[in-house]
Amino acid sequence: MAKETRMIDDSQSVPPATHASERLVSLDALRGFDMFCIIGGDQLVRQAAKLNDWPWLDWMSEQAHHPEWHGFTFYDLIFPLFLFLAGVSMPFSFEKRLGRGETKGQLYRHVLIRCLTLVVLGLILNGLLKLDFQNMRYPHVLARIGLAYAFAAVIMLNTNWCGQLLWIAGLLVGYWAALKFIPVPEFGAGDLAPGHTLTDYLDRLLLPGKLYKEVRDPEGILSTVPAIATALSGALAGQLLKKPDVTGAMKSLLLALAGVACLAAAWMWNHEFPINKNLWSSSFVLHCSGWSLLLLATFYLVIDVWKLRSWAFFFVVIGSNSILIYVAQRVFDLGHTRDYLFGGVLSLTGDWQPMLSVVAYIVVEWLLLYLLYRNRIFLRV
Repeated sequence: MAKETRMIDDSQSVPPATHASERLVSLDALRGFDMFCIIGGDQLVRQAAKLNDWPWLDWMSEQAHHPEWHGFTFYDLIFPLFLFLAGVSMPFSFEKRLGRGETKGQLYRHVLIRCLTLVVLGLILNGLLKLDFQNMRYPHVLARIGLAYAFAAVIMLNTNWCGQLLWIAGLLVGYWAALKFIPVPEFGAGDLAPGHTLTDYLDRLLLPGKLYKEVRDPEGILSTVPAIATALSGALAGQLLKKPDVTGAMKSLLLALAGVACLAAAWMWNHEFPINKNLWSSSFVLHCSGWSLLLLATFYLVIDVWKLRSWAFFFVVIGSNSILIYVAQRVFDLGHTRDYLFGGVLSLTGDWQPMLSVVAYIVVEWLLLYLLYRNRIFLRV
């Protein structure tokens, strides 16, 4: 009996780099770093800032919170980076499936099943099983990942890299034009205040249940459109990484240059269409794609080109089961396990207890993931 467990297959898995036995460890490492930031890394920084009156820790603590509306912090990058990395995996996953003899129709079926699984899983995490449909929130992070992934996959399967660039441009410009020129009842056109935008209006009009912010939802309907461009930008990066005739160092350089170009474009567009995670604004897409490309370039260069991998093992373990730990910490009381194992010792740590409690919680999560990793059990959606 195989030890490896999958829900949908391996579209998130680390794909072959140059031959069957070599894998892009950087992809799992970067995904693990991204996931670490929301399964305890953010709390660790916040608690450390409370313990020490150090300006750099205060700055890092500020970066571990979302801005209320316009603006950007590092915390805003976590979600789009994950979606970007899902896009990076697509070319590898599809090539592997086609190599096994699957048809394009079977690929579409795979994409649809993955999309629906993520949407349903998001609904369950939002309380679907409570059957209180009137008061539950329907949009979810996982639903956005599923929908953006599915549309991006269909586009990638039917276009070349040039066509995908045109799709990205069309999605971003079209989204900006819709918010700029389509009037919203009571507020008119081009009003980007919270609750006044076309995105917020359509969510209030079309979504059942409750919205995350009462009059708006950061994972709503229309703002999923530019998220498709986030996934497509990752797919383009993945296609570059697949090229056998380009050296690893050159791939890293090209990724970095593309990242700088995206950041420059985002900075210019920010004056007209502010960087805003709540709206998933077009400038936000470019800004996050820029940083994602720079992070991918760095991780790929250090881990897969220079082969400096031992430091990244901590993150690889997390990245190998990223969906599982995201769901597990919401379904299971891992804090109870932490208290059972470390509660006595933690009670003796005085002012350090809040921060060390976070460290102990991360240890519990990581040991669980390591046990699964050692036994090659991977839950991938």
